[in-house]
Amino acid sequence: MIPCFAPSLRSNCNRTPRPRQLACTPQSSRMSCIHKQQRFLQTAMTDSNPAPSTPLDVRLGLTSAGDVQHKLRWGILGTGRISAQWVLSLREVPGAEIVAVAAREEERARTFADTYDIPDAYGSYEAMCASPDVDIIYVGTITRLHKEHSLLAIDAGKHVLCEKPLAGTGADAREMYTAAEAKGVLLQDAMWTRFFPAVEHARALIESGAIGEVVLTQSDFFDPVYAIQAAPLAFGADAKPTKVTASGKRGGAAIVEYGEEQTAVLTFPPFLSELTEVTEIIGTKGRITLQQPGHCPTGITVRIPPENGVPSRYRTQNAPAPAQHFEYPLPGHVSIPGAFPNQHGFLYQAEAVHRCIAAGLTVCPQYNKKESLHVMDLLTEITQARYG
Repeated sequence: MIPCFAPSLRSNCNRTPRPRQLACTPQSSRMSCIHKQQRFLQTAMTDSNPAPSTPLDVRLGLTSAGDVQHKLRWGILGTGRISAQWVLSLREVPGAEIVAVAAREEERARTFADTYDIPDAYGSYEAMCASPDVDIIYVGTITRLHKEHSLLAIDAGKHVLCEKPLAGTGADAREMYTAAEAKGVLLQDAMWTRFFPAVEHARALIESGAIGEVVLTQSDFFDPVYAIQAAPLAFGADAKPTKVTASGKRGGAAIVEYGEEQTAVLTFPPFLSELTEVTEIIGTKGRITLQQPGHCPTGITVRIPPENGVPSRYRTQNAPAPAQHFEYPLPGHVSIPGAFPNQHGFLYQAEAVHRCIAAGLTVCPQYNKKESLHVMDLLTEITQARYG
């Protein structure tokens, strides 16, 4: 089985944290309680611990921040828009060397290689995967081909970073992980959302119990996999869905229940509609908002009302919870023509892959095998309910 943390930390992997109690007595003034809550958010990580936005693999001591220097020779499988934008971010990883690209037609591969200054172009995916000059393959083809192309690379002994969704079904994803485990190579589901510092911070707050027990998450995005991944982020990969309801073809929604007290409300508006693109994670003591666009946020807002404040069922805009905003601008000033919002955030994911491979990990803890399969199983069930 693929480990998601170091052996000494496995017992804590994906556990549901207990909320940390903050000392606000009924006699405390409202402002005093607010100040205590704010101090907690700012000092939940002590001087001896990393900041909450630190990449999870580094925060857990699994890797070293300097391991982004680890040398990896990348092959790019597929020449679509996503591959092009990935290459532009990957170039900024100190240890990354993009050595090859492959397409079904060599002319397309050569055009891509010339455009992005890549030495070798292949008209065969198999040939690139077999090259001894390639260490890791980025799979950027269409979803229904992810399994086939990832297995080509894995069978050749290459590490794989595969675009999301990882596969067409949960069963296919399991087959891919089994193959990677047998070869001892990394298979990383490229859910880049999880690698943004804002999301790392949100995860740290959830795990610390800062917002209490999580009871609800709400997320919307036209591509269901982005909204669905908010469920295990909020409730943990080990949480067991007890009921899944979904409907709608052109646009749609799903409600995922985890027992009687935890629910994920996920909406998939049509691509051409106006989207809020916000993810909220709500607990018994507060809530976290991943700011728009929620699938690649550069900031979070945390609201934790004083413990003797007004219960939520009575609260109005006249008595809002105090809010704290944390901003994490994208690294550097990078212009990517034709890119979608925050595309340069691919850099965070690329750096994590370098660190994790340098440390001998076969998956990044930010989005490990359990979480990936949790999402793939939900995606499979929701798709079946929506389309039959």
